Amino acid sequence: MNLSAHYDKLYQESKTKIANGHYEVDELIDSKDDYRFGITLVIRPDESTKTNIQQFLNEVKAIDPHQYYYQNSDLHITVMSIISCYVGFDLRHINVADYVKVIEPIIAKHRNFKIQFKGITASPSCILLQGFLTDTLNEIRDDLRIGFKNTDLQQSIDKRYAIQTAHSTVIRFRQVLKNKDQLLKLVEKYRDFDFGTFEVHNMELVYNDWYQRKKFVKKLHEFDL
Repeated sequence: MNLSAHYDKLYQESKTKIANGHYEVDELIDSKDDYRFGITLVIRPDESTKTNIQQFLNEVKAIDPHQYYYQNSDLHITVMSIISCYVGFDLRHINVADYVKVIEPIIAKHRNFKIQFKGITASPSCILLQGFLTDTLNEIRDDLRIGFKNTDLQQSIDKRYAIQTAHSTVIRFRQVLKNKDQLLKLVEKYRDFDFGTFEVHNMELVYNDWYQRKKFVKKLHEFDL
C-alpha cells in the first residue's frame, strides 16, 4: 500500500464532507450504556512524540473545546484487534494465557523498528495522525493472522477490515462542530507536520473499550521485541 496516497485520498474526501457539514458525530462516546469491549495488541508512542501531539490538540481545543481529545495515556497504534469490541465480551470468557502463548513467539522473532508520525489526515468522524511504518509491522501482522488461523481461539482478526496502516486517532467528533472552517484551516497547517519518529521496543496486549480510555483499559501482557 502507498500510505501517502492512501492518507491523502482519505483526507481529500473527508475534508469535503466536513466542509459541507456531512460529518459524523459519535453519539456513544459519552454514553454510560456503552458496553463494547475487546482485546487489542497496541503500540504506544514515546513521550516526545506525545508532547508534539498535545501541542496540536491544544490548538484545536482553543477553537472547539467540546470535541473528544485523546489524552497521552490513551494514544496508541493498533497492531491488531484480536477480538474487536462488542457488547457482551467479558475477559472471563477467554483464557488470556492461551493468547499470550500464540503472540509471544511471533513478537520475539522480530527486531525493534521505527514509526514516524508525519502529518494529519481525517475521516468523516475524526482527526488522525498519519503513521508511516517499516515492513516489520506488517510482517508481524501477517504472522499473527497465520498464528491465530491455526487455533480455535475466539478472535475477529480482519473481520472489519485488514489493517495495513499505522494511524492514530487523536480527535473524535462528539457534537456539532462549532468552527469547522477554522478546524480545517488548522488541520491544513499541520498537514505535513513532523510529530516525531520513535522506536518500538514493545507491544501491549490490552483489554479495552472502543476508545482505549485509561479508566477501562487493562494491560494483560507486555511483549518485548
